[in-house]
Amino acid sequence: MQNYFFRRKLFSVFLTLACLAAAVPVCAAGSAQSAQTFVQMLGRQWIDIMNGTTSLSEKKTQMRPFLDRAVDVDDVARYCLGTYWRIATPGQRLRYLGLFHAIFTNSITERLGDYSRITFTIGRASAFGEDMAVETVITRPNQPGAKVLWIVKQANGDPKVVDMIAEGVSLRLTERQDYVSFIERNNGNIDILLQTLARQLARHG
Repeated sequence: MQNYFFRRKLFSVFLTLACLAAAVPVCAAGSAQSAQTFVQMLGRQWIDIMNGTTSLSEKKTQMRPFLDRAVDVDDVARYCLGTYWRIATPGQRLRYLGLFHAIFTNSITERLGDYSRITFTIGRASAFGEDMAVETVITRPNQPGAKVLWIVKQANGDPKVVDMIAEGVSLRLTERQDYVSFIERNNGNIDILLQTLARQLARHG
């Protein structure tokens, strides 16, 4: 099976999430200015890593711990499974979360070499349901800028990115549609999804 999940388009944008420093302050829920500050600090850390003089191997090492701090990966994983999260057994949930984390991290770190000399511009922030949305424009050399909306929520008291809307397309919603469609085509069998993710991880892990 081809790399059906975590497609190239998704991770070319989600790469920008891997940039949170340990010292990032907690932003107050519902605060537009705090959300802007949070995303700006993400971007600065990301640029420091991506445009730094360290080797690609060292950049990968730096990037991995930032992912868990910047992104609420468990929240994204649960969202992507849709209603099947409620159906899944505790064992299936545990295995799924482990696979999701590993593939998420690998898919980003494998492509770090493609993303040097990237810049971004912060726009306004506004309420997005119970979360905050921060507008940005991400620019790569010789390519038009991409408008990206960062969705920031409070996760256990800390700010976390839970989605990015690129050119009007919600990345986690797109992934959920793919996951749910795959499970439905396999008669609702969650184990087949887990087996597919495990094979994908074995090939690229």
